[in-house]
Amino acid sequence: MSNLRIMKSIINISDLHKSYENIEAVRGISFHVNEGEMFGLVGPDGAGKTTTIRIMCSLLGFDSGSVKIMGKGIRLNKKLVQQSIGYLSQKYSMYGDLSIDENIEFFAEIHDVRDYKERRNKLLEFTRLINFRDRLADQLSGGMKQKLALACALIHKPKILFLDEPTTGVDPVSRRDFWKILSGLLKDGITIIMTTPYLDEAERCNRVAMMNHGQLIALDTPANIKAGIEKDIVEIVCTPVKEAFELIRNKTSFEVQMFGDRIDVVLNNSRLDYLTVELLLNNNGVKIVSHRNITPSLENVFIHKIKEAG
Repeated sequence: MSNLRIMKSIINISDLHKSYENIEAVRGISFHVNEGEMFGLVGPDGAGKTTTIRIMCSLLGFDSGSVKIMGKGIRLNKKLVQQSIGYLSQKYSMYGDLSIDENIEFFAEIHDVRDYKERRNKLLEFTRLINFRDRLADQLSGGMKQKLALACALIHKPKILFLDEPTTGVDPVSRRDFWKILSGLLKDGITIIMTTPYLDEAERCNRVAMMNHGQLIALDTPANIKAGIEKDIVEIVCTPVKEAFELIRNKTSFEVQMFGDRIDVVLNNSRLDYLTVELLLNNNGVKIVSHRNITPSLENVFIHKIKEAG
């Protein structure tokens, strides 16, 4: 018997378009999401990520194209779709004058979940909020608020969970806890679709769709996207770094990216091309502390693809 898992799509989007007056927010994108996978939509502000996720949640209409959730077109099956999904938006939507318990109870009643107490206890244990259940939502930290919002989104046992930049503004420890919780949800078979501006987070997804100006510029596993750049990336630690960045950008044809105290240079052949970069920096008073070839990151690839597209 084969151990291969048959992938079944749970979301199908085809040639989706959405405009706000004269602004095209989504420009003919197509993709599918497999059941039980974590699918990431990544890109800068204004790329169309939130618009796309709100359309999938039936919270926003669209101009043309097709959106099917579990085989059902969302225009004719809005209520059925919304009963099967959970949604955690960018905007915190809990009630500050209600306790953790009361917020979850409120969302259970919205979804017509009557016998919710056992489910609530499990979610509080799962999110490690059980000891704070009587605390008002307004008195929670940023990370705890996100965990509460997640518990509220899960109280009705959705098949699909939509997360719109769930860890933005959350401290690193809470971000790590949040990802542990998501890993547990995947083991339970929930499909997760998330948007994130953090490309290191996108590395955790099964597949990633990179968006820019309402269009998809890449769609694959993180490993395949990184392998597709077919360039050498050389990381240079030098001082002064800003002057080095400007020199390479203005005096060579090489693509250069700056990350804090280092620069990454995208080269066709690092063995030959690096000598040109080294000579340029040395002749202009830039001290090279170290350099090394690195494996391309999703951030490297994303910046490269944007620049490649002009």
